[in-house]
Formats: sequence, structure tokens, C-alpha cells
Amino acid sequence: MKDITGPATLLRIFIGERDKYHHQPLFEAIVLFAKRNGLAGATVLRGLMSYGANSTIHTAKLFALSEDLPIVIEIIDDDEKIQDFVKKLEPYFESSQYGGLVTLEKIRVIYYKNSKK
Repeated sequence: MKDITGPATLLRIFIGERDKYHHQPLFEAIVLFAKRNGLAGATVLRGLMSYGANSTIHTAKLFALSEDLPIVIEIIDDDEKIQDFVKKLEPYFESSQYGGLVTLEKIRVIYYKNSKK
């Protein structure tokens, strides 16, 4: 994987913890798909509370009704690779019971280096 500095694109994918893709957690399927597509890196973040298009509150409180916590996947690479990847994501969301949100943001990478391993 090449080192990246300068202009890049941040892809953010908002989904629910319960979302699946062929019996696999959707977040896991997307990250593995990004790796197979040679993207620079991906991170999965688990949220404490959210609501979306249907206005249902999802929270980590002990006695809350929802155990479907918010998940955010962040993937960064150059714009062309991200745009190509986004076009291939549609099948992953067709299986999502609750839907999702995908955003793109122009960023500037200050430092990104591969490990020496």
C-alpha cells in the first residue's frame, strides 16, 4: 500500500449494529470488501446514541429498548478509488433492514505511513 499525503476523500458509512450482509455483520463485510479493493484503510466506530430517518432512538443505556447501536465506518483514500468503491457498495445496502447513510468529504492527509512490518 502506498503512502498517502495531500488531497484525499473520506467516505463515512452510517449503519446499525444489527445490519447483516449474508449472515455477516454489515460493518465487517464492508471493511473486508474495502481491503479486497485495495483501499488505504478503514475504521469502524461504535456509537453510544443515535437516531436517523425513522426517528427511532438507538442508545447504549442499560434498560433501553434498542440494542441496535450506531456504527460508523470511515474509509480514506484518493478520490478516484473512493468513488469507484462507492459505486460497488449498493448490494451491501440492499440487504440492510434499517437502511443507512453514506457521505463523502474532501480532506487533506497530513501524515500516513505504512508500518515497517
